[in-house]
Amino acid sequence: MTDSDDVRRITLALPETTEKVAWGMPTFRVAGKMFVTIPDDETSFAVRCPIHERQELIAAEPEKFWVPPHEAASAWVRVRLAALEDSAELRDILVDSWRQAAPPRLVEAFPGMG
Repeated sequence: MTDSDDVRRITLALPETTEKVAWGMPTFRVAGKMFVTIPDDETSFAVRCPIHERQELIAAEPEKFWVPPHEAASAWVRVRLAALEDSAELRDILVDSWRQAAPPRLVEAFPGMG
């Protein structure tokens, strides 16, 4: 099973990613843009996700994806760590969020990301 240490390890391995504590929790940024957070209980993590895609994810796999009421208007989705198949799925989700936040120069420089 994956855990918050796996989230941190994979995320920090992505190009030009930094960790910064904000709102009392670890957040991860590329070029100053946040793309992953690990909430206090460390049983889930949040990633960037366009709102129109988020509803599809939640409808398809509600045991894996969810949005707390206070984040309903944001373009983020939470992912339950215990529901992930393996570390490859975790990496795919983290890389997708990184690609949404990374500047084009980075995405182009690392075409194998994803």
